[in-house]
Amino acid sequence: MPKMKTKSGAKKRFRITATGKVKVKQAYMRHMQMNKSKAMKRKAKGTTILCEADERLVLRSFLPYARKKKKAAVNAAEKGGK
Repeated sequence: MPKMKTKSGAKKRFRITATGKVKVKQAYMRHMQMNKSKAMKRKAKGTTILCEADERLVLRSFLPYARKKKKAAVNAAEKGGK
């Protein structure tokens, strides 16, 4: 069976943290900043962690080999906690 391909757009948009969570840059910060409140712009700076449902979708559909990294992180956390 051929290897699954990672979606190239997802490679650029998502990062897997050391604990296995999916990190993504916040949206709505490209243009038209005058129409946005200061609070919205402040909250949209930086990155955020995806919720579990979205994380599952990203890992299953777009980043098939990132699941191995997540499993390794979960296993390492379990060993460290024991």
